[in-house]
Order: sequence, then structure tokens, then C-alpha cells
Amino acid sequence: MPRVAGVDIPNNRPVWIALRYIHGIGPTKARQICDRMDIPDSLRAKDLTEDQIAHLGKLLTEEFVIEGNLRRQVKGDIDRLKQISCYRGLRHRRGLPVRGQRTKTNARTRKGPRKTVAGKKSVKEMR
Repeated sequence: MPRVAGVDIPNNRPVWIALRYIHGIGPTKARQICDRMDIPDSLRAKDLTEDQIAHLGKLLTEEFVIEGNLRRQVKGDIDRLKQISCYRGLRHRRGLPVRGQRTKTNARTRKGPRKTVAGKKSVKEMR
């Protein structure tokens, strides 16, 4: 497996798809990188030469924010929102959806498993 920017990319995939295994590189950026380096779409990652791998790593680290630096930057942005106590920061702090989704019935991924409240009766049982 070729190692690019500290990440092992899969051998058997085309380079533009294998690059997407790097955090911060999506389909569009991967295609742009391959176009800049004149890598054909059909070339597999295992067929890259050492020079191409070195040039690819250098290009990624110099021109893009990827992997650890990107994760650190995103975490810093979220911490800043929490610190200034804006609405989005409060939602992050409470572990609730940040972007306006409904929370009455959904949002289980963000809120976690249901916590049942003891002694609470439904409307039908009260009649």
C-alpha cells in the first residue's frame, strides 16, 4: 500500500478514488490533484512510482489542509463557538443537532439512546 501524507491508500483502486481515503480530500479535489499531476484516471495506486508518491505527498502537505491539521482546525472552530456562547456553540455543548433539525422525534444519533422517565404516563392512560 502506498503511503501518502501519513495515510495508507488502497492498492487496487484508481488513484483519484484512493486519494479520497485521506481526510479532507473529496471527489472534486482528488480529480483536480490527478489532473495537476497528469495522472490518468485508469492508473491504479499500486502502479504509482516512488517519485510520483513523493511529489503527491509534497503537493498535498503544501497546498491543502488535510488529516491532523484539518481535524485540529475543525475542533478549534467548535471550541471557539462554545467559548463565545453563541447558539451553535450551545448546541455543540449540549450534544444536540446544530443545524436546525427537528429534535422532538428524531436526532437519536446526536442525542444518544432514549432515556425513559419513570412515572410519566401517556395521555391515553390518564383517561
